[in-house]
Amino acid sequence: MIQILPRALLVACLSLGLAAHAGAQAVSKGSSGLPLPRFVSLKAKRVNLRIGPSTDYAVSWLYLKSGLPVEIIQEYENWRRIRDADGTEGWVSQTLLSGERTAVAAPWMRGNGDNVYVTMRQDSLPNASVVAKLEPGVVVKLDECNGNWCRVEAGGVTGWVNQGEIWGAYPGEAFK
Repeated sequence: MIQILPRALLVACLSLGLAAHAGAQAVSKGSSGLPLPRFVSLKAKRVNLRIGPSTDYAVSWLYLKSGLPVEIIQEYENWRRIRDADGTEGWVSQTLLSGERTAVAAPWMRGNGDNVYVTMRQDSLPNASVVAKLEPGVVVKLDECNGNWCRVEAGGVTGWVNQGEIWGAYPGEAFK
């Protein structure tokens, strides 16, 4: 009996540990099978943001620039509930969205003065040489992120920005 109890406890502990690990790995998926939330960008130059998932719903906002990053937070059939960098939420048709990753340079710093910039560097190091200074609100194309830094392109210039200074990649997210 003394041998069975420790073995039973070991099995129970391992089972709980595996369940906890599985819970930590769990990713919410939408009806598309893709993770939620996730970042995408606007494909079209004119995108109606609606109050519900159908053309029967009123338009609450009109985006007039393609390439803006948005976060998909919900899916319903061919409609995606999105959130933009300012926190505005609504529904758009999936056909108006692109998987191309873009980001906004520190949108929370807009209006903080003339000498506020996000520094683009030659390499993914805090002391690497500066290749550009981005004004808050500038949209950049994301090439890759390593969890701390993202390789971006803006205005024909390529470099690295601190991942915490952009909106369009999650903290610690890595992708190529």
